[in-house]
Amino acid sequence: MQTYKFISLILIAFFIGFPHHSPTAEQKIRAFVSILPQAYFVEQVGGEFVEVSVMVGPGQNPHTFEPTPKQMVALSRAQVYFRIGVPFETVWMDRLARVNPAMRIVDLQKGIPLLAMKEHHHEGEEHHAEHHDEHETQDPHIWLNPKLVKILAHSICDTLQAIDPDHANHFHVNLDTFLGELDALDQEIAALFEPMCKRQFLVFHPAWGYFADAYDLEQIPVELEGKEPTARQLTELIEFIKKEGIQVIFVQQQFSRALASKIAGAIDGKVITVDPLAKDYFENLRNVARQFAEALK
Repeated sequence: MQTYKFISLILIAFFIGFPHHSPTAEQKIRAFVSILPQAYFVEQVGGEFVEVSVMVGPGQNPHTFEPTPKQMVALSRAQVYFRIGVPFETVWMDRLARVNPAMRIVDLQKGIPLLAMKEHHHEGEEHHAEHHDEHETQDPHIWLNPKLVKILAHSICDTLQAIDPDHANHFHVNLDTFLGELDALDQEIAALFEPMCKRQFLVFHPAWGYFADAYDLEQIPVELEGKEPTARQLTELIEFIKKEGIQVIFVQQQFSRALASKIAGAIDGKVITVDPLAKDYFENLRNVARQFAEALK
């Protein structure tokens, strides 16, 4: 009897001392993404069964980014790459695929109607509009509309389930939770802008087109495709801004503030930094929405 009790105590101690372990690095899906918001999405759906690496880090510019040798080595061991259409992918995607031919490449833009990168039209340019439309660049910033993130989340979930069917239910449960949170965020932001009479906000780089489209707003960009306005265009833009009573210009940390500061000085306004590439998606989009709403009062 004493022996039985002794063995029972050992077994209890064993199970208490050695609880359920989290998956090891070898057991996790090794995923690569281009930008930080994507990492957040993949982690929300994949939970403890994914290990996510990001190409473009904090403060880096996806227009000019180049992968490091260390990242290329890590990429050679990845099982999936989620692309999203940011500019550096155009130059690098084929090379990234050659580093790891077995790696799945999933295009998160699939199934999403893309917007064109819109610029502020200046006087005397209307006769060029038809020709310009034929060559408009598509806007990759789809993650800034919570409704579209729901589509991305479904694609992420489908991919993770295909790679690791043993944890398909885990991914599905996480997906449902994430979708509910996105719906709540969308409703919160929509309510914030619903009473606003003014609908235009000024940005240096036109990253917020999908956000504006989601909430019936209009972004007025200073530059397009990395090109700053000419002296004449800048004069016309400043006149337009004054006429509309716009007092704030929004910039992102990946771009120079010099021209934005010059414009702010001309309109007796101020420059505010917002980040479309921050990882903490919910907190960031809430903060940006509040800043836009404050500027529209």
